[in-house]
Amino acid sequence: MGLSGELFVGGGRVRTAETFRAVEASSGEYLEPPFDVAGAAIVDQACELAWSAFQPFRELGAERRARFLELIAEQIMGLGDALLHRAAAESGLPLARLTGERARTANQLRLFAGELGRGGWWRIRVDPAQPERLPQPRPDLRQYQVPLGPVAVFGASNFPLAFSVAGGDTASALAAGCPVIVKGHPAHPGTSELIAQAIVAAAEMSGMPAGVFSLLNGPSNELGAALVRHPYIRAVGFTGSRAGGLALMQIARERAEPIPVYAEMSSINPVVLLPAALAADAPRLAKEFVESVTLGTGQFCTNPGFLLALESPALDRFIAAAADALKAVTPTAMLTGAIQKAYVSRVERLLQHPRVSVIGRGNESASARCGRAALFCADAATFLQHAEISEEVFGPSSVVIRCANEAQLFEVLQQLEGQLTASLHFVEQDENLVRALLPLLERTVGRVIANGWPTGVEVAHAMVHGGPFPATSDGRSTSVGTLAIERFLRPVCYQNFPDSLLPQPLRTGAFILHPHRYDGEYRTGA
Repeated sequence: MGLSGELFVGGGRVRTAETFRAVEASSGEYLEPPFDVAGAAIVDQACELAWSAFQPFRELGAERRARFLELIAEQIMGLGDALLHRAAAESGLPLARLTGERARTANQLRLFAGELGRGGWWRIRVDPAQPERLPQPRPDLRQYQVPLGPVAVFGASNFPLAFSVAGGDTASALAAGCPVIVKGHPAHPGTSELIAQAIVAAAEMSGMPAGVFSLLNGPSNELGAALVRHPYIRAVGFTGSRAGGLALMQIARERAEPIPVYAEMSSINPVVLLPAALAADAPRLAKEFVESVTLGTGQFCTNPGFLLALESPALDRFIAAAADALKAVTPTAMLTGAIQKAYVSRVERLLQHPRVSVIGRGNESASARCGRAALFCADAATFLQHAEISEEVFGPSSVVIRCANEAQLFEVLQQLEGQLTASLHFVEQDENLVRALLPLLERTVGRVIANGWPTGVEVAHAMVHGGPFPATSDGRSTSVGTLAIERFLRPVCYQNFPDSLLPQPLRTGAFILHPHRYDGEYRTGA
């Protein structure tokens, strides 16, 4: 499939007078073709079509929606190497990484398709009538979950496939029965168009209503703001900066009818090296730490932004080994020129900080668009007194925090904002300290990792990719795993309705086929 640069509005293609250009990440040169910019009239058209499609789409039923998701996965895989090469040009990411990301994108679509078939997402509850109950009879009560309505999804810069046009937000919203309008990320419009072609083809093959999907492109923030303001949009999925997420949350709150914004924003993902584990294997841990920090040029939301350990000779050995490992790191292109400039600025602030020392730097590069790795060190007292040290640096950088004792380690962790992850490296001798840390970390993070590194998010039913603010705007949610579908659903209760008028999943012969609670007792279904 070739690229036209057109917008996708409700299954049709639209041209506009204004265009913008994609940029090759490694060179900064413009890529063909020019891409059309969506204005206010196009936003209105897409939202009206999505609203018109909402009721027909949700009434198609779970089986039809599951088939739609499976077909999207098939169509994406069918794009072949053309998708990978365009994504590599626009993002600077290597083909091997993008090959894995493409598989992940298809797998999460299939994961939600399978979840639809199980029916647990309805969360059906039935409390049968008790007409003889005193002092008052109990009515017949039946509850299930229904879709919210059209969802605006914002493509992410660092995952042009798995967190963008057909990423987890889109997959979970479509699974819930919500039409989706994607605001494509301006850094990879060609990749977005190819994925949109796959979604539109799948929609046509499975007989989806017009308006179930649209892709709107444009470089301005106003396009995204207009989407969030539109009265037909009922929820938002966003992955990006804290400033961007907070701006969208403010717009959503100021609407006549406020809507939920599920924003994944800022996380520095602490790593804690427990004393016995560090003493036993400092060189290996240092090597793995550097690999995690620099993976994907550090442009993961789960990048380990700082590491905590107690003062010891083992920590000195770890720091020396990390400095050596960093010398072998070759800089690679960052996602965009703006991201690279922001990274250089943040690193420069740490380089100039009077209380922060430099552990080491990665190799330099002749390209101005690459991110040179950097590791820093500070003591815990400095970290506690200088909040700027804990600010997220989006790129291959991290700070090692030296703690004088366990009390200081706890004090640093207690001061942390909400995080996506925390990682603990320990051996058996450390387990008492781990037990003491876990309640604190459970209050602070969405995922706690034992003897591993945060970079890498398994797409699975039990995964939580979320956390207390500002890791996400709503710490009760996740953007990865099947629980993500619940962001775009809400409960409705039917009281004393005859079976013939109840929604199909709540009818007496139907609800018993799915997991449900009957008079408070959980049942797995037939």
